[in-house]
Amino acid sequence: MEGLKGIMPLDEYAAKRHFEKTPEPPPGKRKSKAPAKPYFCVQRHDATRLHYDFRLEIDGVLKSWAVPKGPSLDPAVKHFAAHVEDHPIDYGGFEGNIPAGNYGAGSVMLWDRGAFDLLGDATGLEQIERGDLKFHLNGEKLKGDFALVHMKGRGKGNEWLLIKKRDDFASPGWDVEAHAYSVLSGRTQEEIVRNLPARKSKQKTAGAVDRVWQSDRPPKKAAAPKSPAAAAKSTPRKKKRTLTSGA
Repeated sequence: MEGLKGIMPLDEYAAKRHFEKTPEPPPGKRKSKAPAKPYFCVQRHDATRLHYDFRLEIDGVLKSWAVPKGPSLDPAVKHFAAHVEDHPIDYGGFEGNIPAGNYGAGSVMLWDRGAFDLLGDATGLEQIERGDLKFHLNGEKLKGDFALVHMKGRGKGNEWLLIKKRDDFASPGWDVEAHAYSVLSGRTQEEIVRNLPARKSKQKTAGAVDRVWQSDRPPKKAAAPKSPAAAAKSTPRKKKRTLTSGA
């Protein structure tokens, strides 16, 4: 299985999309200086079926799982998660509408985001290969220890379970749909569909949306400062006001 070997290149992501028709970011256009901790995000995606896309930054890409029922802080539930193609890091800041006729057409909400730590000594790819990925999330909604466990010998081979561990952040009966608003804009899914303005200003958080990007294009040359004489010429003169009698 490709997911178990950690080999799901971004050309698979690119092959499914026509970037002249979708606002999704293309791969390979920018390089980032990674922060101290890797990034994670969850995007609420109302496409053919409503689901949540759970993404972890591992080995320079966002390893991704589609979770139909979404993540949970309830350790009693184990939600199905389908391992899908890798996404570029800057997809982690994406929110908007994918037009009809495109792959994944529908509205995308940035539902949660933040930093995470792998648990254990193995790398992320090694944990994916063995089918048992453990991590600690520090998001705006999701916090604490989680695991993604591969259901070996099932169906297409990309079947996993997303599980919340019992810790101080566990919350029995927690309902993902009670938190259906964007951490980026504060908007609901319907407000994103209608392209309404953000309810709040964009907030910083550790991860893709806060990185310093290095463009492949050469920097633009700064305009030379104007000489005092040129600056004086370009400054409009105020017209003198003439007062007349009886005014």
